[in-house]
Amino acid sequence: MTLIFINLHLIDVLDILLVAGLLYVLYYLLRGTVAINIFLGIVSIFLIWRLVTLFGMELLSEILGAFVSVGFIALIIIFQPEIRQFLLALGTPRFIRKHRRRFSILGFRFSEEEEFDLAPIVRACVGLAEKNTGALIVITRQNSLFQYTSTGVEIDAGISQPLIENIFFKNSPLHDGAMIIQGNRIKAAGCILPVTKKLDLPGRPGLRHRAALGITEQSDAIGIVISEERGSISVTHDGNLNPMPNGEALAAFLKAELLPAE
Repeated sequence: MTLIFINLHLIDVLDILLVAGLLYVLYYLLRGTVAINIFLGIVSIFLIWRLVTLFGMELLSEILGAFVSVGFIALIIIFQPEIRQFLLALGTPRFIRKHRRRFSILGFRFSEEEEFDLAPIVRACVGLAEKNTGALIVITRQNSLFQYTSTGVEIDAGISQPLIENIFFKNSPLHDGAMIIQGNRIKAAGCILPVTKKLDLPGRPGLRHRAALGITEQSDAIGIVISEERGSISVTHDGNLNPMPNGEALAAFLKAELLPAE
């Protein structure tokens, strides 16, 4: 043990901190899901393998080593949704998106994005909430979500409050699915979205809320949910559910996430 501490260098400390940070990020992404138990079990086996190797238990070390080497392939299969979410978070950093104008001063070039017209969306959500009309609206960003727009009815119309309210009218044939908005256009309605697998969601949310969480876990989109039972508005983002107390809060949230910072 004395030799270990004597040979500990700065690069070793940095290596330990990076591994600890990676494990924390993985735990943060997996918490509340069934996969967290599998993740903790694999980490335990890895630590036991390193321990028996340190004590020179060759037979047990060989058995656990073979299991760990094959286990990396199993990790990719088991944690495919979580790995997708992790890589998506790395590929779409919020800081660069929000401060693209500052980066442009340094010579970086970003593709221009059409500024969203948020006012009709906010007014429609407030109107639906006042009537206790359930709705699910998805606003895309870099990911076009074409695989989900194809599951609904193509609309390709401009954004307007009356159109949104009519689509989610209780007797409308499209009110049960999700509306997908892309580039200031309502691309489709009645779309089928993936449902989150999280188990520790507060308040026992319904299928709309679980679908809104599911789409934000697999893409960089933003989901807006209006509860039919409570008449409340919630926003999903990065796999998190955020209640909105009123229309002003919803407008401020959407503006902060969708419009470039001044």
